[in-house]
Amino acid sequence: MKSSLRHTVPDPDAARRGLLVAYEEITGGSDDLAEWLRDHGNNKALLLDEDVDAIHVQAVMDRYALDLNEAEIIEVGRDPFLIAYALVAPEDRVVVTVEASKPSCKRANRRIPDVCNDLGVQWCNSFQMMTALDFTTGWRTRSSS
Repeated sequence: MKSSLRHTVPDPDAARRGLLVAYEEITGGSDDLAEWLRDHGNNKALLLDEDVDAIHVQAVMDRYALDLNEAEIIEVGRDPFLIAYALVAPEDRVVVTVEASKPSCKRANRRIPDVCNDLGVQWCNSFQMMTALDFTTGWRTRSSS
């Protein structure tokens, strides 16, 4: 029996602030990644200039469970917003995650790859992304000098 209880979807501004907080957590560092992200050209290419669609967030939340309680919603965190942004254009956007698929996980413990699979959203891990983008570090060049 399906529950008629629906999740309360935070406003789009809260989602944007959440994404900016994640971005600021990285750019607040002093490593090479933080420096690279602080570069205007790089961050302009990576930050989405759009609001999240509450309907998409709801569709993602429904893949966790139709009746999540408040503690579970907190546990799920920002992941539904990330997936909802990708759901806008699933053929053009890919969610990059460090999580591995584990279909046996239920409710708030569901993993990003499994929710993406349910919704037809592409996903990959960091290593797959670097391979697809032909990312190189130049470490071999430095170490062989």
